[in-house]
Amino acid sequence: MSQVILCEVNNCKYWGPGNKCKASSIYVVSKKGKQATSSEETDCKTFAPRD
Repeated sequence: MSQVILCEVNNCKYWGPGNKCKASSIYVVSKKGKQATSSEETDCKTFAPRD
């Protein structure tokens, strides 16, 4: 199944035109090891800065 992952972090090496993430997979974790109740309590571990 094809999916579109949107991302506005344009300094990430996986960021692409149209705010589309070009990573082959996405890894998201909850902050501080606790159960997340909102998106603000999560972090994208896939992020890598552009060269």
